[in-house]
Amino acid sequence: MKTIYQALAEIEETNQIAALATIVRSKGSTPRHGTSKMLIYADGNIIGTVGGGELERRVHVAAQEAMQDGEARYLTYNMSDPSKGDPGICGGTVEVFVEPILPNPTLLLIGAGHVGKAVAYLAKWLDFHVVVAEDRAEFCTPEHIPGGDEYLPVAMDEITEHLKINSQTYIVMATRGADVDAVALPDLLESDAAYIGVIGSKRRWLAAASLLQERGIPEEKYAKVHSPIGLEIEAETPEEIAVSIMAEVLMIRNGGTGEKMST
Repeated sequence: MKTIYQALAEIEETNQIAALATIVRSKGSTPRHGTSKMLIYADGNIIGTVGGGELERRVHVAAQEAMQDGEARYLTYNMSDPSKGDPGICGGTVEVFVEPILPNPTLLLIGAGHVGKAVAYLAKWLDFHVVVAEDRAEFCTPEHIPGGDEYLPVAMDEITEHLKINSQTYIVMATRGADVDAVALPDLLESDAAYIGVIGSKRRWLAAASLLQERGIPEEKYAKVHSPIGLEIEAETPEEIAVSIMAEVLMIRNGGTGEKMST
């Protein structure tokens, strides 16, 4: 069985999300003591233990929350009286530090046209892990669209079979038409993606939304899609449009407002 440290290296290499729980201090009688660790994966699987039972269940819940909001937690548990809400009866006290293990954000670019090329270049410069997906294999290559870390020359409705999308994934759809968007979106809308943006005019998005309705996708599913994509900066060239798109992505990622810095 792999050690926690081996697993952490693998998580970093494969761009996964996880959380590490470490007992940083314990007093009195407790199931585990200082430096005991538990690694929690996004799917709930674990390596190691911080004591089992109700204590471990609560730490597991806190770890899942940390993976979602990206915030570390410092937890203190008394192990004396379950009737008062304590997670055990050992008699001691346990302090646990839970830290999220978050990869560089992933920019999933769907579509390899002029705007796609500019978005891939800018996203890579901004330190995103760039994945290019395109159903025309001849366009899904490093030669055609440089800057990608991964290339997925697959059908639009097979993207999620080849890429694990998580809460650190930002999806930019710069495809050639609403019909293509409507094929790709149903699976993407079921993912944990932090952002899904679709390029094109309001009219194009209405056409894509109509096709999604025809396929039985409820409106509340696609209401989270950002379209037209990007912030309004009167962008025209592919490079300017890429700036607009990535500005919106960063705004969502960092909790910004998109308003002017000066008033």
